[in-house]
Amino acid sequence: MAPRPAWKGYLKLSLVTCAVELTNVVTHTERVSFRILNRKTGNTVKRIYVDAETGKPLGEADEIKGYELDDGDFVHIEEDEIEAVQIESSHTMALDGFVDKASIQQIYLDTPYYVAPADKVSEEAFAVIRDAMAGKKMAGLARIVLYQRERPVVIEPLGKGMVLTTLRYDNTVRQPETVFGDIKSVKTDQEMTDLAELIIDKKKAKFDPSKFDDKYEEALLELIRAKKAGHKAPKAKAVPKPSNVVNLFDALKKSLSSDSGSAKASSSPKAKRGKPKASAPKRKSA
Repeated sequence: MAPRPAWKGYLKLSLVTCAVELTNVVTHTERVSFRILNRKTGNTVKRIYVDAETGKPLGEADEIKGYELDDGDFVHIEEDEIEAVQIESSHTMALDGFVDKASIQQIYLDTPYYVAPADKVSEEAFAVIRDAMAGKKMAGLARIVLYQRERPVVIEPLGKGMVLTTLRYDNTVRQPETVFGDIKSVKTDQEMTDLAELIIDKKKAKFDPSKFDDKYEEALLELIRAKKAGHKAPKAKAVPKPSNVVNLFDALKKSLSSDSGSAKASSSPKAKRGKPKASAPKRKSA
């Protein structure tokens, strides 16, 4: 069954417009999920809203959204009043700027969606906009109202369709210097850096997401299968914790020799440039 679109509207480039729909890239349908049960009866439970003062449960007709003011009072807002709030980006993504996607810092990228033409009539205009961006190797900037929030987005070609990624607002992003500011500058030893580069060279690979597996979910399924069969929960396997590195130089050498193919790595151009001497003195990390 085709996934349900998360949004339907129009994509606009100057005077060219086409109907499009957004589909979630990520699906959680196969993830392990749990329901909350009554421990005594085994029945499922449900959450209900209760009045914070009286403790009485509320019927759906009695619920209303409220915006809290500074003085503690609330402005009551009906659902249909919220739905009536419409701006251009509620239904139209206007491409008002173009950038190199690589120029957007990773920390601003949020959630991806596939973009596809919503009908046959829109396919030609959609293809023109897609191919023009592909030809210029540019990504388009726009805005969209999604889940009752206007979000900046970046749109780029992807095969026969496009992919849209919502962006975070600058004032919601914690800047790197607020976290990294206290890290002291360290002058690294070139010989140790060369060793680390050799390790990286040996582990170089092509990105293949099909090789990723969720080991935590596998452990949960193992627990579920055991409980279903009437067995006790499997004993947790002790995971060895890495010890503090006392001698960084020795640790790098051991890492290099412990990986397979160390002989090949030692004959690589990198190895010739920064091959550590056996008699090199031990260096201790700070």
